[in-house]
Amino acid sequence: MASQEYLDKMQLRQNYRNLWHTDLMSTIQRDPPYCCFAFWCAPCASYMLRKRALYNDMSRYTCCAGYMPCSGRCGESKCPEFCLCTEVFLCFGNSVASTRFLLQDEFNIQTTKCDNCIIGFMFCLQQIACIFSIVAMIVGSDEIQEAAQLLSCLSDMVYCTVCACMQTQHKVEMDKRDGKFGPQPMAVPPVQQMSRIDQPIPPAAGYPPAAYGAYGQPYPPQAPGYAAQGYPSAAYPPQYPPAGYPPSGYSR
Repeated sequence: MASQEYLDKMQLRQNYRNLWHTDLMSTIQRDPPYCCFAFWCAPCASYMLRKRALYNDMSRYTCCAGYMPCSGRCGESKCPEFCLCTEVFLCFGNSVASTRFLLQDEFNIQTTKCDNCIIGFMFCLQQIACIFSIVAMIVGSDEIQEAAQLLSCLSDMVYCTVCACMQTQHKVEMDKRDGKFGPQPMAVPPVQQMSRIDQPIPPAAGYPPAAYGAYGQPYPPQAPGYAAQGYPSAAYPPQYPPAGYPPSGYSR
C-alpha cells in the first residue's frame, strides 16, 4: 500500500505545471561563478543549498529531506548541522537529489525531457563503466581494463558536471523564490509542505498552453490558484503561510 502511494506521487510529479527558472544546459551561462564553485566544492554547495532550501531553519532538517528509508532515524533533531555535513560528504548524490525533490514538490516544478535525458545519460554512462570494470576483472584483458578506466574517468567527469549544473539550477530557483528577480519574495511554507511523501496528493494540475512554458517565463494569470511567477499563490494551500514565519534570523 505504501509502495503504491509512493509510485502515485512519483507519477504525479510528472504533471507539475511549473518549470525551473533555468534548464540544466543554461546554468553555466546563467551563473558561471556559482557553477564553478559547485563543481570544485560540491559538498559545501550542497550543504548551503539544503540549509537555504529550509529557509535557514535547521529544525526542519530531515536526512535526505524525508525521501529515503533512513530519514528521521539518524538523530537529526539533536544535531542537524552535523547530520547534514555527514549526508553531503557520505551521500553526496542523494543530498543533491533530495534538495531537487524538495524544491520540485514545494513549488510544483516539473523536470523537462531535456533535463531527464541529461540525467539519464549520466546514469547510463556510470552503469556502462561499471559493466566494463566487471568484465575486465573477470576476463583479465589489458585492453578491456584500459577501456574500463577511460569510461570510469569519463563517467566521473560527467557526474561532477551534471551535479554542478543541478546545484546551480537549485540556487537560481531559490534566488527567484527569495525575490531576487522581482519585488516580492516567496512566503515560507509550513513544515509539512517540505515532504511530498508524507502529505496528501495535491489537486491535479494540467499543463499550460503551448505558447507558454519557456524557461523563466510566467504562466497565464488566469491559471487557477497560481500567481504570475508560476508559483502557488498565497491561497494554496489554505494554511499557507503559517504564522511565525519567516524565522527572525532568516536572511536572503
